[in-house]
Amino acid sequence: MAFNAPAKMVGLVGNAGVYKSKLSVFQLLIRGFMAGAYIAIGGALCTVCITGVSAHLGPGISKLIGGSVFPVGLIAIVLTGMELFTGDCMIVPMAAMMKRATWGDVFRNWGWVYVGNIVGSFFYAYLMAVGPFVTGQADGTMAVNAFGMTAVGIATGKILTYKAVGAAGVWSCFMKAIGCNFLVNIAILLAITADDVIGKFFGIWFPIMAFVSSGFEHCVANMYFLPAGKFLCDWYPAVIAKKGGLLAANHGLSWSDVWLWNIFPVTVGNIFGGFLFIGVVYFMMFKNEVPKE
Repeated sequence: MAFNAPAKMVGLVGNAGVYKSKLSVFQLLIRGFMAGAYIAIGGALCTVCITGVSAHLGPGISKLIGGSVFPVGLIAIVLTGMELFTGDCMIVPMAAMMKRATWGDVFRNWGWVYVGNIVGSFFYAYLMAVGPFVTGQADGTMAVNAFGMTAVGIATGKILTYKAVGAAGVWSCFMKAIGCNFLVNIAILLAITADDVIGKFFGIWFPIMAFVSSGFEHCVANMYFLPAGKFLCDWYPAVIAKKGGLLAANHGLSWSDVWLWNIFPVTVGNIFGGFLFIGVVYFMMFKNEVPKE
């Protein structure tokens, strides 16, 4: 298998950052939309595949199964050239640190890609909430099925368990987000290190499997997981009573809960994990060894 040495890898990240910094707003939005949908595909597959597993094989195996199928999203993004906010947290700043792009280019990329990711993820959440997560009943109504109940449980766990403990919950969420984007950007580095499809596939798969199985928090994935659960709670209120616990105590999920207790702190943590812990560190280690071309 073809392999790029670390210094060359950092140079290639810079090249990718320059390319991304020059994309038009339309390109950033449409590629961001597709990346949001691709991550949501992995999230939806994870939801379906872990349904019922924990009760029979234990929570660890359930997480391993979910982590094993989730990487399909990032594999599709990297191999088809889409734009993912969490990856761009490392890639575009690398070009800026090399003085091949401006910090204005960085924030322009982040802003438009983030919007595209939101729209793509929300679209796929809607698709799943009106499709595979519900089933027609004999009385002519739709009801949330087992997969939908898993989706509600995931959303509840990613919001209300943090809200229940206040500041400690926000800190936990933030630290999980750092761990997540630490691993996501390792996956991207490994994909850039490999020159062949098989190498890229496995370079992405292992770190992403590790982040999902470990229970870390990814802002774009949560742009799918949280709306999917909220849509089901809003459209089928009986789910709230059936789930009970924190969901019933909070009378369901609110949009303020979605953003304040998860997506906002996760976004900040993802920036720290990708930009500071991977981007800055690798730039400092190899900036003097990057090939001229």
